[in-house]
Amino acid sequence: MSLLDLVNPATEEPLGAVELLSAAQAAEAVGRAQAAFPGWRAVAPADRARLLRRFAAAVDAHREELAQLEVRNAGHPVTSARGEAAAVRDVLEYYAAAPERLFGRQIPVAGGLDVTFAEPLGVVGLIVPWNFPMPIASWGFAPALAAGNTVVLKPAELTPLTALRLAELARDAGIPDGVFQVLPGEGPVVGRLFVDDPRVRKVVFTGSTRVGKEIMAGAAAQVKRVTLELGGKSANIVFADADVARAAAAAPGAVFDNAGQDCCARSRILVQRTVFDEFCARLDEAVRAVRVGDPTREDTEVGPLISAAHRDRVAAFVPADAPVVSRGSAPSGPGFWFPPTVLAPGSATDRVCVEEVFGPVAVVLPFDDEADAVRLANDSEYGLSGSIWTGDVGRALRVSRAVEAGNLSVNSHSSVRYGTPFGGFKQSGLGRELGPDALAAFTEVKNVFFASGE
Repeated sequence: MSLLDLVNPATEEPLGAVELLSAAQAAEAVGRAQAAFPGWRAVAPADRARLLRRFAAAVDAHREELAQLEVRNAGHPVTSARGEAAAVRDVLEYYAAAPERLFGRQIPVAGGLDVTFAEPLGVVGLIVPWNFPMPIASWGFAPALAAGNTVVLKPAELTPLTALRLAELARDAGIPDGVFQVLPGEGPVVGRLFVDDPRVRKVVFTGSTRVGKEIMAGAAAQVKRVTLELGGKSANIVFADADVARAAAAAPGAVFDNAGQDCCARSRILVQRTVFDEFCARLDEAVRAVRVGDPTREDTEVGPLISAAHRDRVAAFVPADAPVVSRGSAPSGPGFWFPPTVLAPGSATDRVCVEEVFGPVAVVLPFDDEADAVRLANDSEYGLSGSIWTGDVGRALRVSRAVEAGNLSVNSHSSVRYGTPFGGFKQSGLGRELGPDALAAFTEVKNVFFASGE
């Protein structure tokens, strides 16, 4: 038996240990999921919906418990963690409506009747990251279960606690044994099994682009379906005709939320040159006002990074001679802290402008006109999210169509709503999660023709 010791990232105090499953143990769990699939698929749609609503109610009743687990295990500020627990409830409630609405079509044809059915895939393997363990898990298991699939979920090694508790709540709500299982384990062991085992019919992965490419390559051997939500280096574009004060005040939240450990972080702030100095002055005030500290405090906005190793990786992007425009504060002493930092690189091709930092580090760069803004925004291998700040509706429409990203906001920084699709362009991923689009990713379209006969 292999044990992994967990640590509170805000205090470095031990949280206990979790057993990591072997490949053999994970394979047994996949077998249980496969055995449970026919029964779960056969549950009447209204009854499956009722069970999902009961699961949502159980999550709602334990929101504070789940939030406190996330505070201790992931270092999320408690107010954010409560919102994340509520998001799990909301996603479950949203997809609880799906079993009775998985409509097929009747297609006019000659000589008979043609209909389609949305059939579940079978066993779905979810590989969940450490940055948002609760909500991202629900993005996969809620629609997968609603569509009639069984689910095996591998949480990130560093943050398994909320996933394990969610599995208990699902069982308490009446989800049958084997239908939803959480399998703590290492990526090269349990995650690899999901890719290699033909009984797993689809893999959903959120994480780095590098690992996503490996999963996609491995899944190709079986023509296995994948949904990949990968890296980002999103642009926050501020035009001179925008409300500059509002845009500057909102910018820190767009990149420093969850200590910048967010694939949607608007970490490239592009500002029209004529208002660049004004924006930077206002941004400096906003950055210095960000409250970084004890995640158990109600007024904390930003907590620690997830680990010492990750803190060292983030720090490497900000050497001693880095061109700092603004730097906030962070606690000293125990914990994996890093202050919110904004840099003004000399070139848009500098490493910090190109690579995903995944920490509280942003860059601010000037642009000249609309075409220049679009060019800079699209000059990235990623295309996940972004924001456009302008008072010109026509410009907002033109730029939103021109920017190569899957999720854009105009005069705001919203990226994720459970009722709308989420996913990336280019190397930010493949497929869409959430909203009505996600169900199609967990079903196959079956076409059936009935001959009319004589």
